[in-house]
Amino acid sequence: MTQYIRYRSGAIVSYGVLEGATVRQIQGDLFGDRAPTGATLPLADVTLLAPVVPGKILCVGRNYRSHLGTRPQPASPEIFYKPITALQDPGGPIVIPRDATDLHYEGELVVVIGKQVKHATPEEARAAIFGVTCGNDVSERNWQAGPGKDLQWWRAKGSDTFAPLGPAISTGLDYGSLLLQTRLNGEVVQKQTTADLLFDCPTVVSWISGWVTLLPGDVIYTGTPGATRAMKAGNVVEVEIEGVGVLRNPVV
Repeated sequence: MTQYIRYRSGAIVSYGVLEGATVRQIQGDLFGDRAPTGATLPLADVTLLAPVVPGKILCVGRNYRSHLGTRPQPASPEIFYKPITALQDPGGPIVIPRDATDLHYEGELVVVIGKQVKHATPEEARAAIFGVTCGNDVSERNWQAGPGKDLQWWRAKGSDTFAPLGPAISTGLDYGSLLLQTRLNGEVVQKQTTADLLFDCPTVVSWISGWVTLLPGDVIYTGTPGATRAMKAGNVVEVEIEGVGVLRNPVV
């Protein structure tokens, strides 16, 4: 397993390989030719950024059996977008937007695409996955499905800071059976393995690629397990995935 991070040191933004508490700087294309520079830094001395700047952010709705409840199982993955401006770094604040009344966490496994794919078979889709990371599909339930719901999920899912991502992209994992946990102020509020996914990662990538060309760096939030509940200012939400790490964000 290799873990890749994106970080700021002083005024310089770089990619690196994370080895315990040490960052080994790399240069080149994260999804192509890359090589170590030889420079190393203590992890404590850098600021972690979202591990990739995606061209697009796609998400899957209702993709865990434990999240469906009494709702019917979809016949195919249900996909929606978040704007790039929703992206937030590890440690960065989730900002409660104006007029929001029911803001929820959604801890998720996020797929990072490593090469261009179109009309991919599941086998081709699997080969196109560079790695996985943690994500939080922050959602305003009133705007999504409550009395104040909008026709589209443009702000319910896409407001600024509604897509925390990180801390690292892990490669070489069996992402078909990883433990995902979400904690709110230290309390475990979601706990499930990715084996509970209705549509696994290659199936989701293959499905999307039938209509939308996926490019290196694109990310796909694959759905959230179980139930969710509201967050408020002063809370801290953590998404932890086995083999990836902990994505921690305060709510302000």
